[in-house]
Amino acid sequence: MKILVLNCGSSSVKYQLIEMDHERVICKGIVERIGNKDAILRYRPAGRPKEREVRPVADHAEAIDALLSTLMDPDIGVLKNRGEIAAVGHRTVHGGEAFAGSVRIDDRVIEAIKACAVFAPLHNPHNLAGIEVCKRLLPDVPQVAVFDTAFHQTMSPSSYLYALPYSLYQELGVRRYGFHGTSHLYVARRAAEELGRSIEELKIVTCHLGNGASVTAVKGGKSLDTSMGFTPLEGLVMGTRCGDIDPALVLYVMRAKGLSPEEMDGLLNKRSGMLGLTELSHDMREIEAKVQEGDERCNLALDIYCHRIKKYIGAYAAAMGGVDAVVFTGGIGENSDIVRRRVCANMEFLGIVFDKDANMQHVPWARARPSSPHISTGPTKVMVIPTNEELVIARDAKQILFG
Repeated sequence: MKILVLNCGSSSVKYQLIEMDHERVICKGIVERIGNKDAILRYRPAGRPKEREVRPVADHAEAIDALLSTLMDPDIGVLKNRGEIAAVGHRTVHGGEAFAGSVRIDDRVIEAIKACAVFAPLHNPHNLAGIEVCKRLLPDVPQVAVFDTAFHQTMSPSSYLYALPYSLYQELGVRRYGFHGTSHLYVARRAAEELGRSIEELKIVTCHLGNGASVTAVKGGKSLDTSMGFTPLEGLVMGTRCGDIDPALVLYVMRAKGLSPEEMDGLLNKRSGMLGLTELSHDMREIEAKVQEGDERCNLALDIYCHRIKKYIGAYAAAMGGVDAVVFTGGIGENSDIVRRRVCANMEFLGIVFDKDANMQHVPWARARPSSPHISTGPTKVMVIPTNEELVIARDAKQILFG
């Protein structure tokens, strides 16, 4: 059984084709720069050379048609025909309160995703574009939507409500929704497997650190609290997003600088975070290189970044009444030994005894793949676990459609 997993962004479509009998990735790829004459099509079949093509790609429909043609190419493809695709699973950013789990896509689901676009205007419309294209190009293939927000629907009102007039929640749906749920769920389950214990008896803090970043308190396998809120802007310091700030600061800056709401939104989401602090880059690799060169501003930014993560770990340990494991994942979480080291420094009071040697095995330039995810020796385990949202999406699609 082969399931195609799609992640449609504003100008890209990432994809994987997974053979579910052995949960093996047959191929993966991405179509980038959609809407341009020099769009890039990358394709990587398992065990074979990578392919790269530059060509015009007008929209998501053309992008998905192109990737399907690549999958069935007589020379480099992995499928004989489209009928070999048993299902399509879609990463869908926002499901609001309508969806507490993944669902088979029908007209009702499509309308609900459209309604949630007000909460995720930069994501849901592109997710919907992928769904509509697949309805047309693969009319007989069932589709499943897997929501980033669904895992966090187990939060209690004490976690998800803001101290604003309750009518704003009732009328406008103003509440904490949380994101990266698929990733947090996957790595929490993997951590439980590594510990040889049932996830229902564990208290885990999962740290998804990439250009966007969030921390989640996972108690008994369910999301108790999470750092991202009504939008992905809240919480940690991120690549270009500010994370937690005094809300009155927004009004002050708008008045002082004469900014419109749109301009302020751009400042908070696109010109803040690590980019704003360093005034150099949002790329953690570049920032860490500057730190090694002695750049004081980049070092300060990195300290602020790690301090915020540390605060959330401590807060969530308190909220859960303890912590059994802390998990790092995402591009930064999986690859930055410096971030992990700074976050875990002076955390012995939580039972974290950091293992510097084990930590250094989880770096891109390590000679061999680490044999263990563990980077600590104390009673509270610290692990580095690569996320695999595509596999979660494929598993959900298989379970929902075929049992």
